[in-house]
Amino acid sequence: PSPKPVSIMNNELIRELALRGNIVIAAGGGGVPVYIDEKKDVRPAEAVIDKDLASSLLASTIGADEFYILTDVPYVYINYKKPDQEIKEFLNYEDTLKYLNEGQFTKGSMAPKIEACLNFVKSGGSKSVITEAFKLEDRRYGTKITMEYD
Repeated sequence: PSPKPVSIMNNELIRELALRGNIVIAAGGGGVPVYIDEKKDVRPAEAVIDKDLASSLLASTIGADEFYILTDVPYVYINYKKPDQEIKEFLNYEDTLKYLNEGQFTKGSMAPKIEACLNFVKSGGSKSVITEAFKLEDRRYGTKITMEYD
């Protein structure tokens, strides 16, 4: 399994660039994993960091209000691809965590996205949204995850 990110380097610079209206590409593919050695030097680490968890940590670190994950489906589903499949337009933290623990989300696919969204709202973000890229502009689509139901 991939190690989970614990901090984001240069987060203040990333935040400042974003606030100035720049499109900032950071934590792509999970970012470049590094560690600080005994001499306090930054060294590259041979690892692959989960991109969803890295993006969520970055969003939390820079104080983003909302966090979006784009994927190939317009919503999160319970019982995905089964006869009783159910669209979830709104989820709160508690219900989402329950579904995650039940194994409703595929490991290596939707599960890390769900975990990233939970981390974001738990750290103070107002909402996380999972949706399809083509549906992003239409606010009717996407699963909205918040701490509590609005």
